[in-house]
Amino acid sequence: MADAIDDDLYQRTKTLLEPGDVELNGAIVHTDHDGSEDVRMMQATIDVGDIIAEHSGYDPKDCYVYSGNDDPDFSSNQHQGLTLEDEAFVWECQQLLRGGSFDIVIYYEASADHEAILQDVRELGYDVTGVRGE
Repeated sequence: MADAIDDDLYQRTKTLLEPGDVELNGAIVHTDHDGSEDVRMMQATIDVGDIIAEHSGYDPKDCYVYSGNDDPDFSSNQHQGLTLEDEAFVWECQQLLRGGSFDIVIYYEASADHEAILQDVRELGYDVTGVRGE
């Protein structure tokens, strides 16, 4: 059973997936990276994003990470995976420092292979909680 913090984070993530223009699923990737390990945290985000790209039908080499440094609507530690050719949405995430370590809350189109994404993230060595949209 998830503790109160994880339950709260799960519910917040579920809210992000509420029906909109695109059906979404998501994942909460639990890391042991602390606040001083921003480079490792960014690499974890890229690795998870590459997995999502693969299971969404994209070649990760054809995608890039947009961090919104030039966009006032982006917050720090918010990133998007976009395609190089037409800047199509692949994934979006927020890196949250909770309880001394980072969690990556990431969401992507529901057409991606959700179970394969979760399995591959686990194979990277992370605990992951899948969140399905409605």
